[in-house]
Amino acid sequence: MFVWAPVLIGIGIGVYFALPVEPSPRVYAITVACALILLTLSRLTRGDRTAIGLALCLCLAGFLAIGLRGHLRTAPVIPFRYYGPVEGRVVMIDRSASGAERLTIDHVVLRDMSPDRVPARVRISLHGPKTFPIESGQWLGLTAHVSPPSGPAEPRGFDFQRMAWFDRLGGVGYSRAPVMRVAQTDRGASVALHRMRQSLAHRIRRQMSGQEGAFAAAILTGDRSAISPQTDEALRGSNLSHLLAISGLHMGLLTGAVFGAIRLILMALLREHRSIPAKKVAALFALMAGAVYLALSGWNVATERAFIMVSAMFVAVLLDRRALSMRAVALAATIILVLRPEVLTEPGFQMSFAATTSLVFAFSAIRGVAWFARMPKPVRVVAAVALSSVVAGLATAPVAAAHFNRIADYGLIANLISVPLMGLVIMPMAVLALALAPLGLEAVAFAVMSPAIAWILGVASTVSAWEGAVSHVPTPPDAVLPLMAIGGLFVMLWRGRARVIGVAPLCVACVLWFSAPRPDLLISEDGGLVGIMSAQGRVLNKPKGAGFAARTWLENDGDGEDQIEAAARPSAPLRIGSLSVAHVTGRGWQERVEAACATHDIVIVSQKVQKIPNTACEMFDLSKLEQTGAVAFYLREGNVVMQTTRDVVGRRLWNTPEHRTQNPTKKAAPNGAASEAIIVANAPVQ
Repeated sequence: MFVWAPVLIGIGIGVYFALPVEPSPRVYAITVACALILLTLSRLTRGDRTAIGLALCLCLAGFLAIGLRGHLRTAPVIPFRYYGPVEGRVVMIDRSASGAERLTIDHVVLRDMSPDRVPARVRISLHGPKTFPIESGQWLGLTAHVSPPSGPAEPRGFDFQRMAWFDRLGGVGYSRAPVMRVAQTDRGASVALHRMRQSLAHRIRRQMSGQEGAFAAAILTGDRSAISPQTDEALRGSNLSHLLAISGLHMGLLTGAVFGAIRLILMALLREHRSIPAKKVAALFALMAGAVYLALSGWNVATERAFIMVSAMFVAVLLDRRALSMRAVALAATIILVLRPEVLTEPGFQMSFAATTSLVFAFSAIRGVAWFARMPKPVRVVAAVALSSVVAGLATAPVAAAHFNRIADYGLIANLISVPLMGLVIMPMAVLALALAPLGLEAVAFAVMSPAIAWILGVASTVSAWEGAVSHVPTPPDAVLPLMAIGGLFVMLWRGRARVIGVAPLCVACVLWFSAPRPDLLISEDGGLVGIMSAQGRVLNKPKGAGFAARTWLENDGDGEDQIEAAARPSAPLRIGSLSVAHVTGRGWQERVEAACATHDIVIVSQKVQKIPNTACEMFDLSKLEQTGAVAFYLREGNVVMQTTRDVVGRRLWNTPEHRTQNPTKKAAPNGAASEAIIVANAPVQ
């Protein structure tokens, strides 16, 4: 039962995210009462009834955990587009998708805005001139455009508003003005740690030039700012980009290297003192090394998750339990879901535990296989590395394809000839470099690391350049990944022949994935971008502007082209089924809107339009789109079916004004469950 605990908690979390409206306090009170009743009944019964009661109780616990977490992360969200001075303290520095330096700022001060409406944190991309190096802890002032986090680019798309809510990020924007210092740099512990990380990253890049140094700084400190776009794309195209993210692989290799080295040293020095448990002492040193690595990497969520996983395994060693077991994986997953239940929907969490669970299952299955045990030890080590790459690659491929819409077709080859170097050379030398750094001798370790990193980068560049290296796939329906997870977990966790039942959900998920239609017409949430599906793919109305929405639409279509090429495709008539569509934009739009409405069934305009008398068209102007969000149209059996973002996401903490500010605004019309409306020619939307 224990190994199913995180699965059941995850079901409760998933139910919360799937709700069309935010649960009321009454709902939470009833949930607590039901959980207590089930817990009591489970203690008074035996057998299957006890298991069923505990299972339901764990589901309710997951629902309560994410509900509590959502309310604890409550912070104001800026209610309008703001332009003016922004002041605050820098807490994080990274880079945007365009490569611009990006600052996350807390203790925010905005002009003419009361403190109870100012966001807790804002994130601003810098496109202006830099007059001094920016570091964490600095109090800065700049002039910036700041807007509330945007909703999904299309119905059932990635919900940035939800992610920003749990990050307490209440505004995003950009600045083209110079940045100024407004106060002395903060010298707190967290800031000092971040400055130490930056200093270490600079020191590594001085010792190792070029992209090798950038790669080493990324895997040791999490600073990926020096990774070039070309290197990043090559690593993605060869399925080696996971080597940059400080996650389970790096934490496992580093702590494993420390554990092995300390154990060997103690066994050599203490041959005559068998009473000293070298294995447990080595496990303690490995735990400490993992904690230091976690601090150096900036306590990001992926590294924190990896530290919890390896900690569970080394604690098992200290307790004389088997380290690599499903119980250890389940314990780590349960801790993470209780502390940060929102990570359930993130690709990092899903890929980490898909790989770990599959590896434990695979190696448990071959542990008793006679031919594997009879292999010479060097051959067995090589076979184990190859098997690890195959199993982890197969387990994470569906998750990566669902979230990133791409499959690296030769990724298995690239991993087979690259990952062993991470474990045998790069991470042990990284440990040695950190140990020698206080003596100023880290250059010795870096000299050994550099050729290995150059090999990995060379493999990435070569493999990603092969013809057909990347295949693009469409985004699956919402039910696909849960079905795959339930099916795969049933196969791996259930005991007995009944585990083959788990194959059925996997098959259903595959059928749903490749049979789900994509929208025939898409409208962005500001009405400025329109995309209609044609025989050549989606045709966009403009080559520039609304770049995030355009990139999201094309990726979700499984289309590998960019916005410029999608806009250059042969123009398809703006028509869906029997309905004609007009997109009014540019100067003089006011005069053309009424004429368009008289001759078309659907009119799209990125401005607020006053009511037009005696017209029967369906108008999607800025006022309406602010209520609906992005809109999708499907042609199904001759009917045009409309689906809006608001219909799908409902009214939740992260997208409803009365939840997001201290001063509630006028409520929008209530929405129910995700729904669709059927449009017929010359008739209003239902």
